[in-house]
Amino acid sequence: MKKLLASATAGLAVLTVAVPAPALAERPRPDTYVVSRASGVLPEGIAVTRDGTLYVTSLGTGAVYRGHVRDRELRQFLPPGADGRTRAAGLHVDRRGRIFVAGWDTGALFVYAPDGELLARRTGPGAALNDLALTADAVYVTDSATGTLWRAALDGPTVGNLVRWLAPADFPVAPGFLNGIVVTDGGRIALVGDQGNGQPGTERLWRVDLVGRTARAVEVIDGQLGADGLLVEGDRLYGVVNFPDGAGGWDFAVNLAIVDADRRTARVVRQSRPAGLAQSPTTIVRDAGRLLWVNSQLNASTPAPPFTVTQVPGLR
Repeated sequence: MKKLLASATAGLAVLTVAVPAPALAERPRPDTYVVSRASGVLPEGIAVTRDGTLYVTSLGTGAVYRGHVRDRELRQFLPPGADGRTRAAGLHVDRRGRIFVAGWDTGALFVYAPDGELLARRTGPGAALNDLALTADAVYVTDSATGTLWRAALDGPTVGNLVRWLAPADFPVAPGFLNGIVVTDGGRIALVGDQGNGQPGTERLWRVDLVGRTARAVEVIDGQLGADGLLVEGDRLYGVVNFPDGAGGWDFAVNLAIVDADRRTARVVRQSRPAGLAQSPTTIVRDAGRLLWVNSQLNASTPAPPFTVTQVPGLR
């Protein structure tokens, strides 16, 4: 709020007129969001709700930040280390407004109320929980440490225990590094990104039958989809992928693929403009007519604040 001040000449009263700030809904969406100006935050996961609330996790500290898509600055919502949440990765919000957070180093799934109250903490032994996806009756979580896909049943307000839904032996080839996950086909099919062992050609995209509890590799044509973050919209599948930049480093981009009706084939048709190691984007989310990605700086030689979320360049 601004104040208009009259001249401070002696004997004259000071006139103060309140000028209202533009309503939040009328503000333009910024191209860049500042998650935090503190050191070591390393943002990772992101979610945007229907009302425009924006959540971002911190892999560096376990904090969760919250803001609005029309407000450039996010604020700390859940403090670092609270509830044993020292490194936070994937994030989703369900229809009840509950915030689901994957705990990387603790192997715990945290569920919070919109006001920040801890509702549930469910642990997978030996797990490094990375990303998650929600259906009407369950949450599925990828485990990068053990190559396991975990499931917790959702029954109204109740969150069940984490159970192993698919073990490494249930895949045709043992997963290297399970990461991004999305559900489709009414919650019957999951597409899961496997980043392999870090070498080109070892990454895969898995088609998981969540009912039959089976997995098979998707045939990916003209590109790769062993992705960190995934986003599915009908037959369009977006994935944040990384690849050698030709100079001894790595680039990051979003690949857009068209998947067939059975989710057995995916053809990459477009790619965003790339970002380098210093930016190291992890995952994406849809906000109206644009895509946002999280600039984690996880691979930067010297990560430095501010840590940001920006619009994906060259792709909508």
